[in-house]
Amino acid sequence: MKPTHLRLRRACAAAAATGVLIAPAAAGSASGTSVPGRSTAASAAAAPSPTPSSTPAPSPDTDTGFTPLTPAVAARLDAAVRQVMREARVPGVTVGLWAPGKGSYVRSFGVADKATGAPMTPDLHVRIGSETKTFTVTALLQLVDQGKVGLDDHIGDYVTGVPNGDRITLRELAGMRSGLFNYSMDGDFIAQLQADPERYVAPRQLLDYSFKHPVQFEPGAEFDYSNTNLILLGLVVEKITGRPLHDVITKDVLGPAGLRSTVFPTSPALPVPYAHGYTDQTASGKVVDSTRWNPSWAWAAGEMVSDLQDLRSWARTLATGTLLKPATQAERLKTTPMDIPGAGYGLGIFDVQGWIGHNGSIPGYEVLPVYLPSAQATMVIALNTDSQYKGQEPSTLFGEAVTSIVTPDHVYPGHKPVAPKSG
Repeated sequence: MKPTHLRLRRACAAAAATGVLIAPAAAGSASGTSVPGRSTAASAAAAPSPTPSSTPAPSPDTDTGFTPLTPAVAARLDAAVRQVMREARVPGVTVGLWAPGKGSYVRSFGVADKATGAPMTPDLHVRIGSETKTFTVTALLQLVDQGKVGLDDHIGDYVTGVPNGDRITLRELAGMRSGLFNYSMDGDFIAQLQADPERYVAPRQLLDYSFKHPVQFEPGAEFDYSNTNLILLGLVVEKITGRPLHDVITKDVLGPAGLRSTVFPTSPALPVPYAHGYTDQTASGKVVDSTRWNPSWAWAAGEMVSDLQDLRSWARTLATGTLLKPATQAERLKTTPMDIPGAGYGLGIFDVQGWIGHNGSIPGYEVLPVYLPSAQATMVIALNTDSQYKGQEPSTLFGEAVTSIVTPDHVYPGHKPVAPKSG
């Protein structure tokens, strides 16, 4: 992702440009206060899984590279999470880890509402930003399985007026290699969103912000994270099915996946219970409550809402491809290099140091749901701020701190930080 002077250009439309979100975190410590973690039962109810894995679960004695989640390891995780919270001034965060034969760890820290002091808890809904992309691309790939569309079809066959539309393929859009300008980096878009963050923005308006800019490069020539790509794919899904995108994802993806707490909203309202979100992506840089900001500008790139257990289930479903034909899932997982060592981007999915999935960021919220096939392990991190610390995304800081303890050979995003202080 190209550097920008205003973070809103990168993440506000959802999206958590992957190249920035997984940049190595700065080490160090900072003073501050933290709220003690609220421990939940390690045997918290599992989210439904559409298809059990055919791979036997590792036994407790199997060396999968995942550290057993003993009480001592849980204490180290608690300390690491609290340190990141102090440094990055994160109001609330929930961390979930599950690994067959190694135990589980599900804990919430801090507050979900700074005004009331209500605690963060694992059952709260949060906006999931760019994790939405995984659902949109899944809907597209299901249409590929049905023979209704081809990955090498050109976007111009479905949407008119797209620069290079007769040359850009759906595969290049899903793989972030189209060359189309990212609408969320447009100055007018940023100014209007800052002026009225509760306004509705239609998908075609988002394309207008993008298409007034020249293309960045030839189709397929480079990787460049652009939310414009997903708006176009959402329109393709609507054109082929003749149904609104939110209806397609709800009935064709969420239903079969068994996700009962995940929604593609049609208004700014959040399902209860929910965490309030806090962002500094304002004209003044002041931190505000962004809970009721209208996410319509993110649409197919980042509008959805979920909770911890659904994200846990979805991370595995996404990585193992249970909703797709094996050949289609194989196409999805073919990655091309990103601008981060050891990381590759497939079709609406990444592989970072062996962790497969996608991150998400939208003003007020960030999530990191990923799956490690070698250990059949899942990690989900959900927090109620997107405000950066020393230029780094807080979800990346948490992911790095957690994986440095539980998967030292698979540290997300590939940089081993200084060991967190205890306490």
